[in-house]
Amino acid sequence: MSGAKGFALVVHGGAGARPGMRMEKECARLKAAASRGQAELARGVCALDVAVSIVAELEDSGLYIAGRGASPNRGGRYELDASVMDGETLRAGAVAALSGFRNPVRVARHVMEETPHVLLAAEGAEAFARNYGFEGVEAPETWYTRAGADEANHAGTEHGTVGCCVLDACGRLAASSSTAGLFDKMPGRVADTPLIGAGLWCDDKVAVACTGQGDYFIRTAAAVRVAIAASAPGASLQPAVCAALDRIVDLGGWGGLVALSRQGEIIVGVRKFGVKYAALAPDGRLDAGVMFPDGAVQR
Repeated sequence: MSGAKGFALVVHGGAGARPGMRMEKECARLKAAASRGQAELARGVCALDVAVSIVAELEDSGLYIAGRGASPNRGGRYELDASVMDGETLRAGAVAALSGFRNPVRVARHVMEETPHVLLAAEGAEAFARNYGFEGVEAPETWYTRAGADEANHAGTEHGTVGCCVLDACGRLAASSSTAGLFDKMPGRVADTPLIGAGLWCDDKVAVACTGQGDYFIRTAAAVRVAIAASAPGASLQPAVCAALDRIVDLGGWGGLVALSRQGEIIVGVRKFGVKYAALAPDGRLDAGVMFPDGAVQR
């Protein structure tokens, strides 16, 4: 997907979809979020602001395994991960195993902007969020819910990470991501999402947001692997995405990612199962659906 020079974005709602699964609600929400992002970019809002606001909107929707749609770990506790990265400055912020707060992605941005660190975890992340007045969740067992989603439709699909890559009108790139990770995960397990270079990367040339079996994305440093390969002389984004995902498959894993270059090239890559996405091309075309490994799109 590519077009004339201009702003663009791509957002995903997680990998794991099988052909025939009903994903209309999830895809419609992704498209609506992308459309709102389009309006913000047209007004001159910067890439980082748009990336964070889109992921926060998806966290609030309850339709993905992130934010309000989070699933509990094996001990019944909700531990959420999120990250943000600004391509122009290489600043990044993340939280891991964060419990009791509404929008982990906003906390992650605050880590980036208000501390000298990149990643805060567990009780430290919670104390930080509390100190800066982020909205808490008083009754997690009733607040977290897959609102409006068909639970049976997600049987056996434990991946619903959300991620976003944005290119603004000034040529700046940004990326953000949020997840609750695997269903029935071990307490304390951290996904690739908050690990810069594994589940998320953004520099001045390429933005990448990943989804799927996070442990494999960590082992292969998948997000930064794409960026490095795509930035080599004479290289392009599509082969870089394919090589990173093929390496994950070679190791026994699966998943997908979305990537966006400074030239406005958009790639939605996936292996084994489908990934829900919405994409705004630089020429204004807005597309959404479920992308499958064979290139077919279910809308």
